[in-house]
Amino acid sequence: MLVIEAAEYSGTRITARCAMEQNRDVFAVPGNVTNKNAWGPNTLIKQGAKLTATWEDVWEELPSHIRTELEDEMRASGQIESNGGTAASLFSESETAALPEQERLVLDKLQRDQSTQLDELMEALEAQLGSAEIFTALFELELRGRVKQMPGKNYVRCF
Repeated sequence: MLVIEAAEYSGTRITARCAMEQNRDVFAVPGNVTNKNAWGPNTLIKQGAKLTATWEDVWEELPSHIRTELEDEMRASGQIESNGGTAASLFSESETAALPEQERLVLDKLQRDQSTQLDELMEALEAQLGSAEIFTALFELELRGRVKQMPGKNYVRCF
């Protein structure tokens, strides 16, 4: 369930509360605190709903098999190219090729649906890159929105 606006005593708020009680995923888009209809999503976020800023926030939460099925359906209907790209892919192959070599090496070791611990990443790349180069590449990739750092120094590929 995705909540964009909901007043304090709205049906949306009641439905979202019931969904949370049943351990269903609830996503909420934060709103301006001076807007009375932002009370619902802002409160839901405080109560554990997943903060949602873009469609990618919802896409990342989908199980891998669901994402794969959706991508296959979108390919079949011509909504995305069938050359192996994903629906979440916002970067073309040429943009990836344009990355510096260190960043490409780090990006190639990361997966979209499974985080990689920093120590594992450094071990996998120790023959090609030094630790300073890996840290720099991760930093640059994070700034570009290509990599996301998770708790515990774990990294996941965004696209």
